[in-house]
Amino acid sequence: MMKRFAIALAAAIIAAAFSVPGTAGADDSQTLKGYVTDTYCGLNRVSRPPTKECTLKCIKDDHARYALFNFADKKVYILNPQDEAAKYAGETVVVKGTVGGNETFTTMKGSDSGAIITASSITPVEGK
Repeated sequence: MMKRFAIALAAAIIAAAFSVPGTAGADDSQTLKGYVTDTYCGLNRVSRPPTKECTLKCIKDDHARYALFNFADKKVYILNPQDEAAKYAGETVVVKGTVGGNETFTTMKGSDSGAIITASSITPVEGK
């Protein structure tokens, strides 16, 4: 009898933990700093920063997507929403958002893939 009670109590606690708003999948927000670039040339940002003109050309001519080259891990993240990312082409920014999913894209060196960051905010870094 005591064993059944313990199992029922454990199940109730687990169920309650997932039903309380804000506790399951708590804030997965991350903050990344880097260049707003594009998926076609983004991996070249290890050695040189992007320009607005180059980024816009790759978006138009090479069907690239806006991306963030993250300084910390030297990776390219597809940056959503794209219309918001477009405002900062070629700039150094701080992006707060949720990283999730993976997408394949074409680079100047062939096919690659990267995580997607969905930004809740994009803030330009002054003086860069």
